[in-house]
Amino acid sequence: MPRKRYVWKLKHRELQLGDRTLIMGVLNITPDSFSDGGKYLDPDRAFARALELEGEGADLIDIGAESTRPGSARITEEDELRRLVPVLRRLRGKLDIPISVDTYKSGVADRALALGAEIINDPSALTFDPQLARIAVKHDAGLVLNHMRGTPETWAKLGPLPNVMKSVIDDLSACVHRAKLSALDRERIVVDPGLGFGKRKEQTAEILARLHELARLDLPVLVGPSRKGFLGQSTDAGKLFGSAAAVAAAILGGAHIVRVHDVKEMIPVAQVADSILAAG
Repeated sequence: MPRKRYVWKLKHRELQLGDRTLIMGVLNITPDSFSDGGKYLDPDRAFARALELEGEGADLIDIGAESTRPGSARITEEDELRRLVPVLRRLRGKLDIPISVDTYKSGVADRALALGAEIINDPSALTFDPQLARIAVKHDAGLVLNHMRGTPETWAKLGPLPNVMKSVIDDLSACVHRAKLSALDRERIVVDPGLGFGKRKEQTAEILARLHELARLDLPVLVGPSRKGFLGQSTDAGKLFGSAAAVAAAILGGAHIVRVHDVKEMIPVAQVADSILAAG
């Protein structure tokens, strides 16, 4: 079953979604992210990595300055901006692809968008800071609403959801409604079911298996399976091949965008999955 096509409106461009899967490259500028924490904390190394991701074929870059790995603690707006601002300043005007910033803080989003970012990827789907939607409106930005259950500090204590897909769809529907009440254009919104993010390993796999049900929201879908714990892999090779399998499953389930660390390796995975999807 082919994906529905959408146009994602950003400040300086419109992205066509659905003809092929777009690749969002991950750039963590944190000391403690679960996969590459500390590797790109230096602004010069982060700048070089962003250029490298674009060169490898990324369609978008998602920069995160605060970790949301399980058990991580929240940091202040000042600390987040201290990591983020030097990188955005170096990147301004240097990339041809849009920059997304992974944050739930409206103050950080406001500064990031003023420095040239075009998308805010909110890991809390407006549950931590509802004012973030108004910031997206102010800057004509795109907004990703990522489903999160609880907080990273409490995830280990949460039990399984009775009906995980119904909960994800109902919660995201409420978040989309909240964004629209802030006058955010529906054509600026993308939804993400939040693989992990407070769900048990088996329920994260269930979300991927039932991803096609998100189509009832009638919005583009972003999925981030890359190197996640639910893959159950401990080696670098296992994480890479596990991520590839999950990326293919996400695309066949209707994802319009996949968020990955290994851009170069995931491009052929997406191309093959796209060809299978088109033939269905």
